[in-house]
Amino acid sequence: MSTFPHSQHFDVIIVGAGLAGLVAATEATEAGARVLLLDQEPEANLGGQAHWSFGGIFLVDSPEQRRLCVKDSEALALADWANTAGFDREEDYWARKWATAYVQWAAGGKRAWLHDRGIRFFPVVGWAERGGAGAQGPGNSVPRFHITWGTGPGLLEPFLKAAKAAQAKGQLVMLFRHQLDELVLRDGAVTGVRGTVLEPDAAPRGVASNRNATGDFEYFAPAVVVATGGIGGNLDKVRAAWPERLGTPPETMVSGVPAHVDGRGLDIAARAGARLVNGDRMWHYTEGIGNWNPVWERHGIRILPGPSSLWIDAQGQRLPAPLWPGFDTLGTLAHLRSTGHDHSWFILNRRIIGKEFALSGSEQNPDLTGKDVRAVLARARVDVPGPVQAFLEHGEDFLQAPTIHELVAKMNKLTGEDLLDPAQVAEVLEARDSAVANSFGKDGQISALTMARNYLGDKLVRSVKPHRITEAKAGPLVAVRLRILTRKSLGGVQTDLDSRVLDTAGNAVPGLYAAGEAAGFGGGGYHGYRALEGTFLGGCLFSGRAAGRHAAGEGQRT
Repeated sequence: MSTFPHSQHFDVIIVGAGLAGLVAATEATEAGARVLLLDQEPEANLGGQAHWSFGGIFLVDSPEQRRLCVKDSEALALADWANTAGFDREEDYWARKWATAYVQWAAGGKRAWLHDRGIRFFPVVGWAERGGAGAQGPGNSVPRFHITWGTGPGLLEPFLKAAKAAQAKGQLVMLFRHQLDELVLRDGAVTGVRGTVLEPDAAPRGVASNRNATGDFEYFAPAVVVATGGIGGNLDKVRAAWPERLGTPPETMVSGVPAHVDGRGLDIAARAGARLVNGDRMWHYTEGIGNWNPVWERHGIRILPGPSSLWIDAQGQRLPAPLWPGFDTLGTLAHLRSTGHDHSWFILNRRIIGKEFALSGSEQNPDLTGKDVRAVLARARVDVPGPVQAFLEHGEDFLQAPTIHELVAKMNKLTGEDLLDPAQVAEVLEARDSAVANSFGKDGQISALTMARNYLGDKLVRSVKPHRITEAKAGPLVAVRLRILTRKSLGGVQTDLDSRVLDTAGNAVPGLYAAGEAAGFGGGGYHGYRALEGTFLGGCLFSGRAAGRHAAGEGQRT
């Protein structure tokens, strides 16, 4: 796909060929600009992290919601966003504006914009990040997680097609193995890019590529967009940015993104005058498991759990309310970091894992990714879906046993420490199970499970009928060791609503724009402290759209 430019001059240069960069490129070419798109990775990585995603999209008051009797509104979504974000800093001025604009788009033209590009959604809307700490606490009040039909690759498809069409017309040039080293400055304005041409590499998508230099490059444009992503693949940077409020950084983590998501572009933008904000805000999952068939080093997968599993810490204590599966990601992370251990456990049974476990990622959902209706319907005819069964058979974090005492023995053996007392774990499990036997009770998780099943979507595909985990017919028992999974930077380069990069004085850096995770998905962190889910891909779409349109305008004015 790569071709070499006949000129060093363009209207717009975009660095980073992930979703945000692709959207910016296609929007700029649609506006008539001549665009150069650069990426340090091989062409196999075109589309970036979005390719690996589940394709979750945050929409408000959609037809899919209404068909499931979900009552949503822009006002409710804005309230949920504010309660979840917890904006509390001077640096949040632009982030608040981005958040408001994004929710308005999610409740307005976003679905039509995607629909016009051929994107469709799975009819069951997921209820992610439920919060559980009250109406004014963090979390989604209603289901809003719309799964793209085709998952991440399906979301990328129309933008890849548009990019290829623009390339065929000579409006877009894509150069891979071009590593950005410097933003060119002239009289305080960004006027181009300099960097290193890297040696060709046949590494498959996601696999680390070489950094062997073969030459230099220099290209010029009146508008440059930085869309280089966050820091989630650089565990040293994650630990360095780890905030005290989340406890000490884990000694061991699994990585939810490839190694090239290293934060390098953020440092380069800062050297050119960009203001980096909210670097201490981050989004990592506590339900991470090692991938039994890894693509990159320390490759982790996230479990998207239903509400039934018993969650205990490394020493067998049940997590406090409302830290149940799928409710409060950051609250659970902070709590688990206070235990002094890097892992926790789900205890469940085969019936629960069969219906309630989904695995995040396009490659873990071949039926949805392949748009195979028959395969999707076939999920209901098997007790455990194939990808989950593969982890049961091969995953190092998955254990099975007929009794709780045998299961705990295996759990202690896996960690190499006798942290769990079989009698204590059995007591915690019995207390949970006894709450199921009564139509009344004080167990908050069982109440939440019952409420979840009032929503048709959860009842159909995401939750089992409440029962004792130790019920013989539902066995065998299963334990899953959970680890911290790195994923997203919530802070980044501060931008105004036109995606123009701002300096430390709050002024626009002439010629410089930012989009996607590099911009905190908009404004240097439109999530605040916490995310409502389905908002990362959406932030790439929204900020990439703004960056491409406004950068094209600047390029054509010059």
